[in-house]
Amino acid sequence: MDLKILYTFQLIVKYNSFVRAAKELNYVQSTVTMQMQKLESELGVQLIDRGNGKEFRLTEAGKLFHDQSLQIVKNMEQIQASLLNIKMGEAGDIRIGVTEPTASYRLPNILKGFMSMYPNIRISVEIASTPILSERIRRGDLDFALCSPPDLMTDLYFESLFKEEFVAIMPENHPLALKEVLAPEDIGEFRLLFTSASCPYRRKLERVMQETGSLMIDTMEVGSITALKFFVESGLGIAFIPKIIAVPAASGTTIRTTSGSLINMTLGVLCKASVYPLQSASQKLYQYIKQHLSDKTEAATGVENPIETLAF
Repeated sequence: MDLKILYTFQLIVKYNSFVRAAKELNYVQSTVTMQMQKLESELGVQLIDRGNGKEFRLTEAGKLFHDQSLQIVKNMEQIQASLLNIKMGEAGDIRIGVTEPTASYRLPNILKGFMSMYPNIRISVEIASTPILSERIRRGDLDFALCSPPDLMTDLYFESLFKEEFVAIMPENHPLALKEVLAPEDIGEFRLLFTSASCPYRRKLERVMQETGSLMIDTMEVGSITALKFFVESGLGIAFIPKIIAVPAASGTTIRTTSGSLINMTLGVLCKASVYPLQSASQKLYQYIKQHLSDKTEAATGVENPIETLAF
């Protein structure tokens, strides 16, 4: 059944006139008449009793059909509008993955702004490590992720957005607190707190330590990079953590910069190579994230914008 014909029927009833309905639709009157004849033929019932003159009335079948077709047309219009929104990227479902600390310190405010602009886009967020997010993308469970570059890039596409600046954090009475800048060889026999073995941050730190010939004699593994700050606060050791987490310093701790880039990490967007460039709603979110991460401010945490001082 043609939705246009249903709409024509409703206008005829609304105006109680074939002529006004035709003008509203920019049809000739004969077209409206033919549409009603076709509709009645399809339904097998008479909807309109035309009588002998220009006036008409709805039959009992016409009254029933009019009442129920109102909701049909309304629903179809909503479906068409929703499909158009999806096509234009104004609606849809997006599944994204993200690593810490971006998940806790950057993404919430970004999504708040984006979802106020696009209220018909639904977003689900999965927080995990880069290896887990990479596998989830490969399986089609996520549309894209904000993370570090994966180890294997054969079927994935990664676009760098910014660098995560790391600093050293330690108890304020720690011997290394006397130094303004820390180098890998300074760690020596002091206890170093780091994340799990699968964490890209830890792997890069271990690689840097090996390259400089520095041995990590006393270590303690903590599964969450955002929790390291509080372990340091308890006096359990020193740690290298993202600046966005470290600032402001927790009570009884102090922050030191590191020589060179040490373990500064590149972060960006990861997706399947076969779906890049992203489409529809995912493309809109990607562009919004890219805009705000390349021009982000960390006022809420008191951190200066690290992007301005880092080379890409």
